[in-house]
Amino acid sequence: MGWNSWDCYGTTVTEDEVLTNAAVMAERMLPSGWDTLVVDIQWYEPTARAGGYNDDAPLLLDSDGVQMPVEARFPSSSGGRGFGPLAAQVHELGLRFGVHLMRGVPRRAVTDPRPVPGTDATTADIALPADHPAARCPWNGDNLGLDFSHPAAQTWLDTQIDRVVGWGVDFLKVDDMLFPYHHDAIEALCTAVSRAEERHSRDVTLSLSPGTDLSVAHVTHLRENADMWRISDDLWDRWEDVADQFTRLARWAPHQRAHGWADADMLPLGRIGLRAERGEPRDSRLSTAERRTMLSLWNLGRSPLFMGGDLPTTDAATLADLTHADVLAIGRHSADNGELLRERDLIVWGARGTGPQGGTRWAGVFNTADGARTVRVPLTSTGLTSPKLPTPTTVTELWTGRRIEIDQADPYAVLDLQLDAHGVALLCAT
Repeated sequence: MGWNSWDCYGTTVTEDEVLTNAAVMAERMLPSGWDTLVVDIQWYEPTARAGGYNDDAPLLLDSDGVQMPVEARFPSSSGGRGFGPLAAQVHELGLRFGVHLMRGVPRRAVTDPRPVPGTDATTADIALPADHPAARCPWNGDNLGLDFSHPAAQTWLDTQIDRVVGWGVDFLKVDDMLFPYHHDAIEALCTAVSRAEERHSRDVTLSLSPGTDLSVAHVTHLRENADMWRISDDLWDRWEDVADQFTRLARWAPHQRAHGWADADMLPLGRIGLRAERGEPRDSRLSTAERRTMLSLWNLGRSPLFMGGDLPTTDAATLADLTHADVLAIGRHSADNGELLRERDLIVWGARGTGPQGGTRWAGVFNTADGARTVRVPLTSTGLTSPKLPTPTTVTELWTGRRIEIDQADPYAVLDLQLDAHGVALLCAT
């Protein structure tokens, strides 16, 4: 659980902005388990701007061709210190620090070659030819893919990851890995991260992006080589983006397990778009009902949770929903999560509690229609009871605290639920 700079600051986040978000997280969210801050793409791009990427960007690289933070945005990185000082400040708050990288070697290190440490090769020797199908990212031109048939390619990747982890990085988000699916790059990256973890005696969470239409056929390979992986393109504050995740999470929920999480993307909530790739500065366009639907679905689907909004300027109601202990318990302590019912605009999810939540059952009853409605749902369709489970005497709706009395003598008990447009009733039975 954490925060990512992309939805609010795009390619342009600064050290001060990271630290102000860290301060809010430490004070208001860390007690609820939110503990990671991630600096997203192009922290090494001196001319980065809101609204997109620059062609032939003059990336800041060290003598090995490894990316370095731009001092104008990250002044504590001066003198070749990289992100070490910033990571240390984040760690002092009890938080973890993460950065974004792109697949491959910087194009500037190919046109202006650097020696690959410990080899006779240069960075020009280890890049795929520009016309190779795996050479280019379709949406960002900063890098060229590594040619892993050349032994120095792994050496350079080891150098890059070792340098970054040596700064005190705890979380790596590596992009352009999954669409198309780059088997060799994923395995080489896992090797580099494992070596850096051992060398620096620290654990690093490895996250792969973007998912687009990622197939569950890759799940075994992903579990062997990463901690989490995106299952969609970037998700923004549009209802259609949230609605699309019902099908994706239904496909991936049966495969969720510790150290191998399908990620439905960060949460575009609160204050976003300050200097982002898309849109103007704004409060999230998702309604309260849509926000709670998103948080209910992400927790029932056990997706990682990363907040995209600027924490210091995000409204109190959003922060309260993000730290709702009973809702977060679903994502932490549940099993057998999945979709139980889908009938046109009515979708029902269920899960059972594990560990400290043993004996608890949860259900999410979702209205994906554009208007409010009353729905009648048989209790047996929610997973809150079954022939093998006793019928609860009461069911609690977690977002409102409303308690619903259940007639245990009625084998055909029905829940009558008033649902907002794009809304949810998140139910708990103990």
